[in-house]
Amino acid sequence: MSIPASGSKAVDLLHQSRYRFVIAALLLAAHLTVGLNMFSVAPILLPIIQDYDINLTTAGLLVALVPLVAAGFGLPGGIVTVKLGLRRAFIVAWFLMGLAALSAVAPNYLTLMALRLAYGLGIALVFTASGPLLLQWFRPREVLIMNGLNTAALSLGIALSVSTAAPLAGLVGWQFALGIYGSSGVIGAVAWLLAGKAPGETTHALTTISFSDVRAIISNKAILLLLAADAGVLIQYTALSAWLPTFYAEVRAMSPARAGFVAGLLPMVGVFAVLLGGFLPLRFGSARAFLIAPGLLVVVGGVGAFGLSNTAAVYASIILVGIGSWLYVPTLLSMTMDLVGRDPKGVALVWGSLITVSGFGMFLSPIVVGFIRDLTGSFLPGFSICAVAALSLLLAGILMPRTQPITGAA
Repeated sequence: MSIPASGSKAVDLLHQSRYRFVIAALLLAAHLTVGLNMFSVAPILLPIIQDYDINLTTAGLLVALVPLVAAGFGLPGGIVTVKLGLRRAFIVAWFLMGLAALSAVAPNYLTLMALRLAYGLGIALVFTASGPLLLQWFRPREVLIMNGLNTAALSLGIALSVSTAAPLAGLVGWQFALGIYGSSGVIGAVAWLLAGKAPGETTHALTTISFSDVRAIISNKAILLLLAADAGVLIQYTALSAWLPTFYAEVRAMSPARAGFVAGLLPMVGVFAVLLGGFLPLRFGSARAFLIAPGLLVVVGGVGAFGLSNTAAVYASIILVGIGSWLYVPTLLSMTMDLVGRDPKGVALVWGSLITVSGFGMFLSPIVVGFIRDLTGSFLPGFSICAVAALSLLLAGILMPRTQPITGAA
């Protein structure tokens, strides 16, 4: 992937081009599509179980295997992005996500699973290709804002599909409901083919990646801290999202509807938190502060979400952990860009590493919590383990060099 160096005349012209707003819209659409399809099957597992005559564990794989596939393809996805180039990488990513539209006619469980796995591969490519594309088209200050907007679009997509999947399935059937969410990938693929551009690339003599490139990234202490920070937060976030409704219904005696509503506040709060995370650092440029403060919120809110019984305290805790779990994301992504010298190849690799490490954590955490619940009869030990993992964000902020800036901050 040959992209002009930052500060070159070609890049400066792209940074001033109004066409970057078209690219911004396409990136937002890609992340919205990722969010719309990520957990869309979760609220409608019961009719899927009935129609395909499968058990709960088998049905749960439709949710659990998506982050696992994305994780497994995270770092390889960064390498593929470099090899293909940005335009072709996004074409492949949109195509893979658009296959989810075929859920409307999936004849059996294995077909539906194959479509979900293809979508997981598409996720990995979208994430790994987004960073280099941002560097190509946007100024450093705009990159921080776009990191926030992209993550907000992802969170909004999750919130929309989780809240509308069951009612929509009641109107048109669960297969057509999934097909509707998947059709966003088809629309996006057409839009990218017509309007997607990566003019800084050459179509030949693509940059090669060596093992030393990968080793340099995974051996960097600051990058390792950020990888651990993101994974720790998502381990707790995924466990709480998966099991809090059941915990509140069984232990706190909430109705299923109320328990689902309370847990559903996590992604809704995240939409606003991540927007703040994209704009506040421009005025307050300490990167450490935007790791430490969310790290405190994640720890306090996470423990309170399962450790407190007072209704008001539970709501407050959910809001705190929701804010903390999203507020840090734009800063963390921008820091990874700076740590690799804003080199597109390096960004693709480090973002791929983020997907791999965090994705495996997201896959394992709900399984571990469920296993410990079956073993001990209590959710508290599993939740507590995940809360300890979430300390990684606070520790990363404390251990990060004090001079680490946020590029573009005023």
